Amino acid sequence: MARRWWTLPLLLVSALAPSFSLAGLAFENTAIVRTIELGGSLVHVSTTYAVKALEPGQSTYQIALSKAERAKTSWLEAKVKGQTTPLELNEDESSTEHLLFVSLPKALAVNGTLNLVLETVQTHATHPFPEQATQKEPQLLKYETDLFTISPYTTLVQRTKIKSITPNVISYTTPHDVDSFVRDGSVTKSGGTITYGPYHDVQTDTDFVAKYQQSISVHYSFDYPVLEAETLHRTAEISHWGSNLNIEDKIHLHNAGPTLKGHFSRLEYQSQIYHRRQAPHILSDFTLHLPPGVTNAYFYDQNGNVSTSHLRTAPSVAKGSKAMQYSVLELRPRYPVLGGWNYSYTIGFDTPLQDSVGYDVKNGIYVVGVPVMTNIPGTVVNNAEVKIILPEGATNIKSVSPFPELSNSMSTHISYLDTAGRPAVTFTYKDLTYKHAGIIYVSYQVPLSAHLKKAVSVGAAFFSLFAFAFMARRVDLNLHKK
Repeated sequence: MARRWWTLPLLLVSALAPSFSLAGLAFENTAIVRTIELGGSLVHVSTTYAVKALEPGQSTYQIALSKAERAKTSWLEAKVKGQTTPLELNEDESSTEHLLFVSLPKALAVNGTLNLVLETVQTHATHPFPEQATQKEPQLLKYETDLFTISPYTTLVQRTKIKSITPNVISYTTPHDVDSFVRDGSVTKSGGTITYGPYHDVQTDTDFVAKYQQSISVHYSFDYPVLEAETLHRTAEISHWGSNLNIEDKIHLHNAGPTLKGHFSRLEYQSQIYHRRQAPHILSDFTLHLPPGVTNAYFYDQNGNVSTSHLRTAPSVAKGSKAMQYSVLELRPRYPVLGGWNYSYTIGFDTPLQDSVGYDVKNGIYVVGVPVMTNIPGTVVNNAEVKIILPEGATNIKSVSPFPELSNSMSTHISYLDTAGRPAVTFTYKDLTYKHAGIIYVSYQVPLSAHLKKAVSVGAAFFSLFAFAFMARRVDLNLHKK
């Protein structure tokens, strides 16, 4: 294992060496502060770069991520500190997908300064340690990362803060061979925060990384279940005749915490609930925020309807309103979900169509907005499929995803009372987090003939049935007249 820690930085910097040599003279990092907020399935990382331009007219800043860090990063965003508008961010495919180019809001003059913030969300970055636990034992997780923040530019000072939501930190790594870069100590702990650095005059070239870069880890207690949605299949069906948008989610939930050691004791579980000392790695219930104005909500699993749920509905709001209202759905699975256990379930609900669909009268275009997912707090969705079923006869279909998808495709969905079927747009995603809770917009047109097609088809079917019955009553099947 030690050999891999030393050889990975060598491979990383050798791949980036040409880019680093070109970028290293343009800027200087007066300071880098990386803050890591530990969690379960999700880890939030915020890195602030205090940038100083060394050459005139610099408008693009480069950020480097190690291969391991980029692989576990599912969401990233760069912006100027104190501002909310994200900056344009491009990724260099030729440099093994770990060099980011940030377009600055304006070119910096010589000695011009700017504070940039790179926010990322990491998934599958922690693992239970130990891997097994009884119902009474706490849940302990382990997180690993690199000591130094890689950058194409010289860094005058940098530090890394790792924060746990509880002060119960079991252990953490003490760096070695870094005395020449520290003045007050290489690592300190205060409550649930471990601070590495500050480290001075850091130049992350090949020699430096090969000699000083090292892996650090934090072993900590986490008091919430570590949840992963292995699969999410969302189906959104638009009905103009019913004037509603139906959304159904089929979810396969997995508790990625430490697996149960020994047998499950219902008596022990009830005792923990009574004394309000439930083990943190047991999922007994969770809460979902649904859109306002939902109706006909349902919740069932493989055994049938689950009655241990409660819905508090908020009134419907107009489309485009900034009101922060939402309906609250409290779900209690049929059984407690312990570490290593799975739970598959289906939830569905209807919302008024006018809350999600707009209509351009001039061009005859409908625009519908469908949420990518309903966020389960602290959960990563490993694989997601969102299928949007449009009305029968919809044409000129265009769609926009809030972030890049793995794939999208068109298909035909056949349902009851359909003639030719309904067009459907399907999107697939991977490693979704609460940051991905955006809206997919789909525009389409439905001609008047398509609106009337279903009514005419149903009317023709009933007319044919009545005509057949009318003729059948007049057919005499007797062989002899009376």
